[in-house]
Amino acid sequence: MKLMVIGGGGREHAIIRKLRENPEITHIYALPGNGGIAADAECIPVGARDIDGIVAFAQDNWIDFAVVAPDDPLVLGAVDALEKVGIPCFGPRASAAIIEGSKVFSKNLMKKYGIPTAEYEVFDNAEAALEYIESAPIPTVIKADGLALGKGVIIATTRDEAREAVKSIMEDKVFGASGNSIVIEEFLEGPEVSVLSFTDGKTMIPMVSSMDHKRALDGDCGLNTGGMGTVAPNPYYTADVAAECMEKIFLPTMEAMNSEGRTFKGCLYFGLMITKDGPKVIEYNCRFGDPETQVVLPLLESDLFTVMKAVSEERLGEVEVKFSSGAACCVVMASNGYPAKYDTGFEIKIPADIDAEVFVAGAKLSEERLLTSGGRVLGVVKTADTLAEAVDGAYRAVDKVGFDNAFCRRDIGARALAALKN
Repeated sequence: MKLMVIGGGGREHAIIRKLRENPEITHIYALPGNGGIAADAECIPVGARDIDGIVAFAQDNWIDFAVVAPDDPLVLGAVDALEKVGIPCFGPRASAAIIEGSKVFSKNLMKKYGIPTAEYEVFDNAEAALEYIESAPIPTVIKADGLALGKGVIIATTRDEAREAVKSIMEDKVFGASGNSIVIEEFLEGPEVSVLSFTDGKTMIPMVSSMDHKRALDGDCGLNTGGMGTVAPNPYYTADVAAECMEKIFLPTMEAMNSEGRTFKGCLYFGLMITKDGPKVIEYNCRFGDPETQVVLPLLESDLFTVMKAVSEERLGEVEVKFSSGAACCVVMASNGYPAKYDTGFEIKIPADIDAEVFVAGAKLSEERLLTSGGRVLGVVKTADTLAEAVDGAYRAVDKVGFDNAFCRRDIGARALAALKN
């Protein structure tokens, strides 16, 4: 059986590595993949946004199943286009991927169906938004409506910061057309939790919870990034919280999308905040998170392809989805200067005896050497019986990996470990 995975980052590497465990899969193509993924799949130079190129490759190479991993091709309709030519897929169609593609849509969906989230207002012109800012509670959260590489959310702690955020998004168009409309919403407080869920529109199966670390520097300082590391499970996501989320958020979201004629099939990501009033939705994503996937999938004991195929065929309720009772930690090794200006082209050396999984996010092959080519370069992942052991093991492995210009946070998991002691 031949599979095709769309995307070229650490998330896709983790997905491909897990898919390879199925003996029925004879070949995996990655479009476009990267220099590290090339060790586990055949990389094809077709961009993730090139929907026509993806479809043509799938037809020409008799692909049996496709996994569309990133948000852009999902929102652009890659699944629709592939299914139209008879290729089954894991991932939502464009009509459902809008749950991430438009924050205005997702906020209005939650309001309509009573799903707990922050209070908000929507604006499609800067003048009205700036007028609202003058009386809005501070801090406030300002979000570009469309996709913005995970950077379209600004937490404004002063009114001046809020005004600047509105102007940069709506007038300066720092996120392009994604900023034609914005959401200004209430600032929530509490621990954040990420929960990825398999769903076929009939059944909802949450995966193990995780905790992301967005800021670039230790102590949650510095600029926002795509994620500097993750741990799983998240200690704030207790059994009671999980039950409440299933009742008030997860199943109502699945049913709301069905009611809107936008049945969601794939991985639905719930970004949650555990507030004093209970769990609330911060955001939805229409796909596996990055780097949450890098800690969640290594804990999956069931066969990933079997689950994905069941989702595609709307029979998720018939298969077992089981996770290990252990823990995992992912430390992201990045290029110094990320997420701002950074240099690339440095050789990466990963020892063969490293006692961890290394997922490659930003690297290319040049004359059989693996060179850095992006901001986030590697995700070094260790699984263990306890979170403390996983964190310790991940950092031991990080210290064995080498490339010039590397940096990482040294406190991934510290907050979770502190919570476990309380």
